[in-house]
Amino acid sequence: MKLPYFPQDAPFSDDQRAWLSGFLAAMGTRLAAPSGAGAAAAAAPAMQILYGSQTGNAESVAEDAAAAAKAQGFTPAVCALDDVDMERLAAAQRVLVVTSTYGEGEMPDNAELFWQALSADSARRMESLDFAVLALGDTGYDGFCQAGKMVDTRLEQLGAHRVAPRVDCDVDYEDAATGWISDILPLFAAVEGIRKEPTVLERDQLTETAERGAKTARKRSPWNRKNPYRSQVALNRRLSGDTSSKEIRHYEFALADSGLEYEAGDALGVMPINDSALVNALIERLGFDPDAVVTGKERPLSDLLTHSYEISTPSHELIDEIEKRAAHDELSHVLHRGEKSDLDAWLWGKDILDLLELVPSLAFEVDEFVGLLRPLQHRAYSISSSPLANPGHVHLTVASVRYTSTGRDRGGVCSTYLADRLAAGDHGGIFVSKNKSFRVPANDDVPMIMVGPGTGVAPFRAFLQERKARGATGRNWLFFGDQHRSSDYIYEEELEALSSDGILTRLDLAFSRDQEEKIYVQSRMLENGKELFSWLEDGGHFYVCGDATRMAKDVDRALHEVIETHGGMSVEDAAEYVTALKREKRYLRDVY
Repeated sequence: MKLPYFPQDAPFSDDQRAWLSGFLAAMGTRLAAPSGAGAAAAAAPAMQILYGSQTGNAESVAEDAAAAAKAQGFTPAVCALDDVDMERLAAAQRVLVVTSTYGEGEMPDNAELFWQALSADSARRMESLDFAVLALGDTGYDGFCQAGKMVDTRLEQLGAHRVAPRVDCDVDYEDAATGWISDILPLFAAVEGIRKEPTVLERDQLTETAERGAKTARKRSPWNRKNPYRSQVALNRRLSGDTSSKEIRHYEFALADSGLEYEAGDALGVMPINDSALVNALIERLGFDPDAVVTGKERPLSDLLTHSYEISTPSHELIDEIEKRAAHDELSHVLHRGEKSDLDAWLWGKDILDLLELVPSLAFEVDEFVGLLRPLQHRAYSISSSPLANPGHVHLTVASVRYTSTGRDRGGVCSTYLADRLAAGDHGGIFVSKNKSFRVPANDDVPMIMVGPGTGVAPFRAFLQERKARGATGRNWLFFGDQHRSSDYIYEEELEALSSDGILTRLDLAFSRDQEEKIYVQSRMLENGKELFSWLEDGGHFYVCGDATRMAKDVDRALHEVIETHGGMSVEDAAEYVTALKREKRYLRDVY
């Protein structure tokens, strides 16, 4: 039996909710319970729960959905999208997809191959498939939930049947995800006849299961972005030299009795606190009382702006509202052209206070202004330590963002919070974000190639510590670089010592500004292409960490060129070789 068609971008209407309620009740009385030898199998139909995740959030939701699906009477199987067998997917009957969106509307790394296969002209029809999609995203980006939208649309194009409208979640996704799980599973269950219309108690139990997630099946840390662990800073020191144009710092957080566990390759979420100078400047500019009470909030305005809202980067809603009121020709022109690159260029270096200053008379009510702000979000940084080498501590390597514009000193919300307001002995809120898709090779004998310029070296410091602690015999090759060797060679003593000890088999450096011709990590890859290809042929794993906009793309192009040149391959064959590396989980990225 099929459920009626639901449009992809339409939320449940009151009529649809009423229909669904009646449908569930009807199914509870009309579907006979299975009996005989087939009863056990019929009572637990299979359900595939697929996820595409860059930082672990979508994977966590998928596991929560699996726990709830099992309680609802299904036999769930959780799988990353890139691990999906497309033939089996085409023959499947029930699929839930949970996927995040990476960057400006791109698929997360562990969904790229899936999307290539799904979007191909040769993709098989899927008329027998019932599906539902939960998309995770960030309204701060124009490609909000784009990956989920594309998967949802493409499944429909291939003939699959959408059981319910796609749900798109912003950065505060937890409640929406729990609601989606609670709403969607009874619809699938009703079709299968495995559950009658749930009573109030049963629905409460289902919701509780979704909220509880997989805690009964696996251990989950109590520390998260809504409840970060207050960790004591053990060390805060500058790594880059005094003459460097950058300020890169090393941080160590004590885990004490928190129970926090991490692995090399994970990220650490840090909850920032806004700069009090900017908080005060905003309150003064808008003429607000810092002790004003915001409707529905229990804390004064100044406290909310300090701890709960983004007050630097303006939300799209705030930009639109300011444009309506400001009558500012330049802003209106850029905004209504609809070109994202033009708007980004115009906003570069500007914060909320700058936009308010466009028109001195521009004013807001307190509730109105706060309602146009986005919640203050954690910042995730690649962990630069291995727990095997640093029990009880976790390390970060962070570049402090600082600049001056229109006579005001500006800074990154979290990077300057760490640098300026978290000295040794202070406490800051942290939690671990698992990244199971970025790990040291399980086989200690295989080669490992790492490309990590600047702060991109962070996870590879952890990888090398891990391999040393494990006594791994596999060769290790690091490509590292920055601007100047004299001031930007961070962790120089550690890396040189690892080279001397034989842990770091090869260390290729690229300092771009130390000679007339700029040299980058991808330049070193091409120079050493023959040996690089031989490492890949020997089963080497290739890792990249750092800037996604330029560096990672340049490195990818260099990798293709190395394979073409030294593998004697055509462009098409080299592309397939790289695809095979990705499929085998031997080409992994941690880019931002």
